Order: sequence, then C-alpha cells, then structure tokens
Amino acid sequence: MIINSKNGVRLGAVGAAVAATVGFFSVGAANADTFVPLPGGSLTQTLADGTVVTVNLTDESANISPSLGSTPLHRNVWVSGKASVTLDGQPAKTSYIYPGYILACQVDFGAGAGGNAGTALSVDNGTGNLVSGPLAGSANGAITLGPGQAQNVAILDIEMPDAYGSEIHWGAHYFQGNSGSVTWSDSTLGVNGCAGYAQARSYVKVEVETAQVKNTLTLWGQPFSIG
Repeated sequence: MIINSKNGVRLGAVGAAVAATVGFFSVGAANADTFVPLPGGSLTQTLADGTVVTVNLTDESANISPSLGSTPLHRNVWVSGKASVTLDGQPAKTSYIYPGYILACQVDFGAGAGGNAGTALSVDNGTGNLVSGPLAGSANGAITLGPGQAQNVAILDIEMPDAYGSEIHWGAHYFQGNSGSVTWSDSTLGVNGCAGYAQARSYVKVEVETAQVKNTLTLWGQPFSIG
C-alpha cells in the first residue's frame, strides 16, 4: 500500500510493493522547511509456534514547516516512511499493519523503546493506544493540544461500508502469507494550541495470526521535535 497525503489521503495499490520515499530539504531561507532524517528501527519476535516475525521501519523522515501566520501555537509536519513485516515459518492466516504517530505537547516520551512516555503519558506496548494522560481534540484538520496532552494519529484512513451500509474508517493494511508493507509519503500532521515544545513519535503496530497462534507487537520510532 502506498500513500501520498500532502494534499489529503489518497490510497493506492495494496500489497507488498516497494516505493521510494522522497524528502524535501531546507533551502536555507529564513522560513524554510526543516528536513529531519530519522533512523527507523527493527523488531523481531518469535511466536509460540516458532514463527519468527520481523517488523522494519525504514525510509523514515519528517519535513517540519515554520509556524503558519507567525504564531508559535501551530506546527505542521510532513512525515514519510515504510513499515514492512516478514514471517519466517508459518505464513500469516490474517495480519494487519497499523502505522501511526503519537503527537504530544510538553510530554516526555522517555528514552525507552517500549513506549513509556513519562508521568504524563503512557502508551500500551501491544496496541499503540494512549492508556493514561489527557486526550486531545481536533479542529480544522489539525490536532489541538495543550500542555501534557497527547494524541494517537493513524496514518491510514481507509473508507469502507459496514454490515449495514454505513461508512466506516479503517486504519490498518491487511495481508496474508509471509510478507506485507505500507509506504507513506508526505502525510500531513498538524498541531494547534501548543505553547510549549511539541514532539512526535512513530509506531508500527502489527497483529499476526497463524494457524496456531495470534499475537500483537509494536515497533516504536525515534521521537523528534516539531518545534
């Protein structure tokens, strides 16, 4: 699955496709965007049936824009990356890849890769969901955050009908077999109302079910400042 959402989410081909991620570098002007390359990461876990699951986060970067209207309360960042999953052993019966970001205002993410984000914020290692700390609302397409607040933002927004014909939104890419991937390019994340420092951190939540077992694991990216 490939996504380019700088001007809104547009869903492309589904599958384990490989796509190049292009970042935009600062040109040195006073109000130029700031390009931040990020290291990504890798996580390997052996399931109870002996299947080895490897999750990789690659080609990760952020392009941070200056404040709109010269206000320090607004930040905008375009993020890119690729999440890939491979299984060595039993093929996946059903598997889902949930890529996303945690956006936070004056919150310490902590140094641990397991998602412990200090006293104001705690993130469930298995789900990637906020389990304590104040949640934020959204307005005008951006997340509104105050000090000590954080919000979980999904990268995927797949529209589909439910059993009754109503529209629902799905934040996961589904695959079967031994591999799957999602690539996103210039997906827009906006933060409003944060008078202090703001940060972001990517995650890739993966649910894997083989013929014998079902498990969930989460790979966390490196936190980065968005101003």
